Amino acid sequence: MNTAFGQSTVLGYPRIGRNRELKKAVEAYWAGHIDAEELETTAAALRREVWQALRDAGLDAIPSNTFSYYDHMLDTAVAVGAIPRRFARLGLSELNTYFAMARGVDAEPALELTKWFDTNYHYLVPEVDGDTVFAANPAKALREYREARDLGVESRPVLVGPATFLLLSKASDGGGQPFDRLPDLVDVYADLLRTLAAAGVRWVQLDEPAYVGDRSEAEIAALRDAYRRLCAVEQRPSIFVATYFGALGDALPALLDTPIEAVGVDLVAGPGNLRQLASAGPLRGKTVVAGLVDGRNVWRTDLRAAITAGAVVTGLADHVAVSTSCSLLHVPVDLSAETALDPDVRQRLAFARQKVDEVVLLGRALRNGTTSLPAPLPASPVSWYDATVRGRLAALRAADRQRGAYPQRAAAQQARLHLPALPTTTIGSFPQTDELRRARAAYRAGQLDEVDYTRRMRLEVGRVIRLQERLGLDVLVHGEPERNDMVQYFGEQLSGFAATEHGWVQSYGSRCVRPPIIYGDVARKAPMTVEWTTYAQSLTDRPVKGMLTGPVTILAWSFVRADQPLADTADQVALALRDECRDLEAAGIRVIQVDEPALRETLPLRGAEQKAYLDWAVGAFRLATSGVADDTQIHTHLCYSEFGEVISAIDALDADVTSIEASRSKMEVLDDLAAIGYHRGVGPGVWDIHSPRVPSHEEVVQALRRAAAVVPVERLWVNPDCGLKTRAYPEVEASLQHLVAAAVELRGH
Repeated sequence: MNTAFGQSTVLGYPRIGRNRELKKAVEAYWAGHIDAEELETTAAALRREVWQALRDAGLDAIPSNTFSYYDHMLDTAVAVGAIPRRFARLGLSELNTYFAMARGVDAEPALELTKWFDTNYHYLVPEVDGDTVFAANPAKALREYREARDLGVESRPVLVGPATFLLLSKASDGGGQPFDRLPDLVDVYADLLRTLAAAGVRWVQLDEPAYVGDRSEAEIAALRDAYRRLCAVEQRPSIFVATYFGALGDALPALLDTPIEAVGVDLVAGPGNLRQLASAGPLRGKTVVAGLVDGRNVWRTDLRAAITAGAVVTGLADHVAVSTSCSLLHVPVDLSAETALDPDVRQRLAFARQKVDEVVLLGRALRNGTTSLPAPLPASPVSWYDATVRGRLAALRAADRQRGAYPQRAAAQQARLHLPALPTTTIGSFPQTDELRRARAAYRAGQLDEVDYTRRMRLEVGRVIRLQERLGLDVLVHGEPERNDMVQYFGEQLSGFAATEHGWVQSYGSRCVRPPIIYGDVARKAPMTVEWTTYAQSLTDRPVKGMLTGPVTILAWSFVRADQPLADTADQVALALRDECRDLEAAGIRVIQVDEPALRETLPLRGAEQKAYLDWAVGAFRLATSGVADDTQIHTHLCYSEFGEVISAIDALDADVTSIEASRSKMEVLDDLAAIGYHRGVGPGVWDIHSPRVPSHEEVVQALRRAAAVVPVERLWVNPDCGLKTRAYPEVEASLQHLVAAAVELRGH
């Protein structure tokens, strides 16, 4: 084994390309416009670009096998042979089997999709049970290692570690515990290590972020045993176990008690790691990879504070390398493309490329001293602070977060809305056609005037309203043709936010978002949605929902200022949304949906920290929604997370109707709702919109029957899992026809 480790590294890097080249190529492949060879040509070019950029920036140690066509958990499932039989038996090519697992096909629904810890990245949940036959498949890792070596880059292949892989997996039949298969899986990782070593690989990075959450003594002991076994493999690479997103707690001494050559700790999200390292005593024969540069937010690193922490670690271990706190896939690629940002904001930012420079600077400073570090930035401009907003926050009372009792609200709402049993609706957005995107782009570029832009958007709103009426939906939406993204759209209309032009970040698969940047106090400049919603309502007698994004989700899907508590920023956003809710109500809108899909996503990974978060998160939602009358129906929407962990908080939101992703998880969340005595309206998703497949009428009926067995029909709503923005109209019309027909069928029973 070669145990030398450089002074600087990163745990991963964005894989989408500067201009989302991967997204465009993958979607072209799905559409049949290019073949697999052309797709791989684009992918190989993107990998070369990343390795060359990291090498030229001066990194000493560079990762490989961080590229993915869709998701790194799915890649690891393929690498260990965890391909469910239902996909293997389809007889597809390896690439098309991979995409079938990610997206589903007519014959089989996709793997479940959920959030990667407390980030806005989504991963595909592997299906592992007692019948899963693990087998090493190192082809992808070897191919990328050899590609990098051909460029003169001696890279470090990265895999999700065996313990985390199983802790994040689910049994395909709902029974058994995937983690019980850890001894079997370790044997496969041992095979992978031998094969990689034989190819010349010197270091392997195994990611074990699951251990920054609460783990049992048995799970920690299993982690220790797994790495002792892997370290006993003859002719293996040196092993670097990377952790991130928080403090390791009792798992850190367990890892240090194994012969692994390097351990990575997040010193940004997990400052407690520094105290634990100090209490562990001198770390002989170990490299500590210190995550000093924030891999999840876009603010420049305080290099002098970071180097102080780095110096402490240097006194504890034989060797220290500087790194990012986690993979950089969570931030945009390159700040140099953002020429239109306010200079006061821009000078305080660092995207992935700039964070690599910070890592290199810190690595050199640890070795050579701090004289080369730049001076700290000046204080934020006073214009970023709003006395009116701060005065409103100071004047808030408990009553500002309360509505009337739900039974009285429900009666008043039904008297106003006259909805049938099993009312049907959608989550908000309708397909975003190329024509709509071109019109928005032309409007932003000044090539389309406001009158013509508004005319085009209104034509689309009218088309969507007529379609919903024809399909027989009960509560309609305007379709959101004017919106680029459910957070960015609001960020562009609120003070204290900055928008980027090219700041794309992967959310899942080919889906990319441009998170806005919250740099100052937040306030609403003017009504944001009222004109579009009231226009849609003028076209129909059926209720049209006002559509807003909730305060927690706006924070979670933005890059948030770091100079005040998140709770304060959440309440600032909530006050702006409260004003919007009141204006929608005053304009005659009877139903308002305030989406909070990120409620679970932002939950701290340690149980001891969760209550404080849920208190302010729930409080912010209630502040946003409690300014309306009892007969205005408040909806919320949640999707793609393990909601059982926050089920009491979902109840505490006090929304009149909660629509929630449920199709891929087979309605699991309904049992959680029943267990706490949830007594308000609920719409469990009956159509997985993240898959191109159209659910049959029978599938939707079966899903509704499962839901009706848990939720009384008088409280049950019928809706898709999420918005329809990413789908095409033929899929949407067919699926909604089945959805409405299923609801009508069950009303008759």
